[in-house]
Amino acid sequence: MTAPALALQDVDKRFPGVHALKTVNLELRPHEVVGLVGENGAGKSTLMRILAGINQPDAGRILLGGAPVTLRSATDAARHGIGMVFQEQSLLTNLTVGENIWLGNEARFSHAGLVRWRELYAAARRQLAKVGLEDLDPRQRAADLGFATRQMVELAKALTLEEQAQGHLVILLDEPTSVLERADIEILFERVRALKARASFVFVSHRLDEVLELSDRIYVMKDGAVVADLPAGDADVHMLHRLMVGRGLQAEYYREPMQRPYRDEIVLEIAGLSLRGAYREVSFKLHAGEILGIAGVIGSGREELSRTFAGFAPHDAGKLTIQGQAAVLATPADAVDHGIGYVPRERRTEGIVLFLPVAANITLASLGQLRRYGLIDTGAERRLAREWVERLRIRTPGIDTLCLNLSGGNQQKVVLAKWLNARSKILILDHPTRGLDVGAKEEVYELVRAVTAEGMGVILTSDTLEETIGLSHTVLVMRDGIVTHRTDAAPGQKPEQVELIGHMV
Repeated sequence: MTAPALALQDVDKRFPGVHALKTVNLELRPHEVVGLVGENGAGKSTLMRILAGINQPDAGRILLGGAPVTLRSATDAARHGIGMVFQEQSLLTNLTVGENIWLGNEARFSHAGLVRWRELYAAARRQLAKVGLEDLDPRQRAADLGFATRQMVELAKALTLEEQAQGHLVILLDEPTSVLERADIEILFERVRALKARASFVFVSHRLDEVLELSDRIYVMKDGAVVADLPAGDADVHMLHRLMVGRGLQAEYYREPMQRPYRDEIVLEIAGLSLRGAYREVSFKLHAGEILGIAGVIGSGREELSRTFAGFAPHDAGKLTIQGQAAVLATPADAVDHGIGYVPRERRTEGIVLFLPVAANITLASLGQLRRYGLIDTGAERRLAREWVERLRIRTPGIDTLCLNLSGGNQQKVVLAKWLNARSKILILDHPTRGLDVGAKEEVYELVRAVTAEGMGVILTSDTLEETIGLSHTVLVMRDGIVTHRTDAAPGQKPEQVELIGHMV
């Protein structure tokens, strides 16, 4: 019998206050794609980081080709033919694409201490071609790339293992599709299938339909343990959901029964708003208690419009009015001063401070309320933090726990708590459930419904059209920087996806 390409035997891992992995056993066979699913905090990311050499297990063994190995670092893992495409991207934005792809392996292009740049960039072009980026200049800086393009460069970087390592490769895909359009996902999946002759893959994703589409077998994790190992052909989305969270996928997933009519009060109005190169002549009104969803493909202008309201991309034409007063949002601080909260798509870099505790993150946008004689009232800060942890059911060992150690879903709850504590009147949700499992998504949906019932206006851009329709009172569609369609989305009268797609492309 052929030995597994990779095996974990009774792997255990603890962090302060958290038993992250509990005697986990897993096998990855040659030429196989194994899906790995579970709620945020189930242990998936810890397991992947152990396989990538970033963390080491407290107990248990890792075997490659039947032989036990010790992976002391990411370099060690790469030497054994294990590469990883991270959910939170690892590219250095001040370096070029080519430099990122061959980072740590420059010696193969060096002579007498000098890098042969022409050879390095030629080799980088070959890697980019593997992921359909033949036209991308490897001399371009990573900072200038869009999020989806950076993700494909991450994959190209991982695929350098083909040229570096001998034998069978193991590639770990940690949420690689979370920011990709369907066309890019197809390129990724085609490349994965083509590489199965030489590599095996572990595919982590919260998009259960994609896991079923790509995987040969699926492992389900819950509370740090493996609770199921089954062929993908024997599973469906509802079964996986039930195994992950202990209940079936509810028909009222988007909490539509909680969707109340919005109020007459206008909290934000824009007229002819424009930003050169991004969007133009956009006009709408946002009411208290309304969720306004903005649909569109990458490049439609919707992301830039959302960031305008957060003060990151100031408009250069048109008028913006907040609660009846003309406003110019030149900086994020201006947006906060006008009562606007922003839940960004890249929560780990823009939404929270990873190396600050939960309490400090929750009160970060409202420190003025806690000042006493020029100093922060730490007692009041801790009381507020405990209240929000309890109210939003944030799963954390305590308010002094660093946000770095929370799961993605609980990090997102901390971001929401920050703006609720700041008493924001308007909330910008920029892909708020990206990277969250179905259980965590339901909790976020419930929170969004609760804040709109209290009168907060919400502008939503989402990963999926289904989510935009399910959550929103009103949907705007953007294409090529302009609004092409507007429709109501009352409960029981939600528009069909196909109706909106026709205005998006």
